[in-house]
Amino acid sequence: MAYYILHLVTLACILATAVIALQLLVSGTGLLSVAQAVFLGIGAYSGALTATRLGLDGVTELLVAAGCSLLVSLFVSIPSLRLRDDYFAIATFGLQMITTGVLVNWVGVTNGPLGISGIGPFSLLGISVRSPFALLGLALLVCVLAVAIASSIQASRYGLVLRAIRSDELFAQSLGKNTLWFKVKIVGLSAVLASVAGVLYAHFLTYIDPASFTLMDSVQLLSMVVIGGGRPLDAAAGTLLLVLLPEALRFLGLPAALAANLRQIAYGILIVVVVAFRPQGLFSRKQRAT
Repeated sequence: MAYYILHLVTLACILATAVIALQLLVSGTGLLSVAQAVFLGIGAYSGALTATRLGLDGVTELLVAAGCSLLVSLFVSIPSLRLRDDYFAIATFGLQMITTGVLVNWVGVTNGPLGISGIGPFSLLGISVRSPFALLGLALLVCVLAVAIASSIQASRYGLVLRAIRSDELFAQSLGKNTLWFKVKIVGLSAVLASVAGVLYAHFLTYIDPASFTLMDSVQLLSMVVIGGGRPLDAAAGTLLLVLLPEALRFLGLPAALAANLRQIAYGILIVVVVAFRPQGLFSRKQRAT
């Protein structure tokens, strides 16, 4: 039982890093992305391929994953963000569909629907992270760093400009701010943070396949942001809640197929309740009007 809880908490810490990256984008600029699982998948596949086929260490895995995710984010953000922000959501939806097709059909690289197995422990500077407690510590450290990065950005002048863009982009442009460049940078940072989580995700599960990075997974990550709230710690708390919620259904003794459907229903009900009664999120304090 203890190792089962340890497994869930480790998974929550890894996913929380990707969710915090998405929260930074959604809360900071108001940009809606439905492709966060894409960047999680880019990190996972980059790390898995770098480790299993090239035999390189974790630092190289992280650099490759960050570079690939950054390039993909630029490919999507630069054209779409020149137009209205709605086009960014449409572009991320298209990216999600394209990525799913690539992961399934590019068999020579991704091994198609069979996925990649035999992913060994994460190795950092010659030290292999093998034990479950060590992996939890690494995942927690990365999550804390993501919280620190997101919090510092939100409290900085850069974060102030992002909030100005979210409130009134034309006003921000009138102050001489290159709003396109500000948005492109935050999209890139969000992608890189998610890819780091993806590398840990691959080593944690030791097996990945396209089914782990679908549109439903992106919607689930977005749900964690909506339910958690507008601060990095709130997003992490929302992640923990939605990771533990479906596991709690297992103890009700329901059939596996029914439990899976109930999980989606529970997500939907929770989102509706939060949007209706706690639009700031379950764990965020309601901001006072000034």
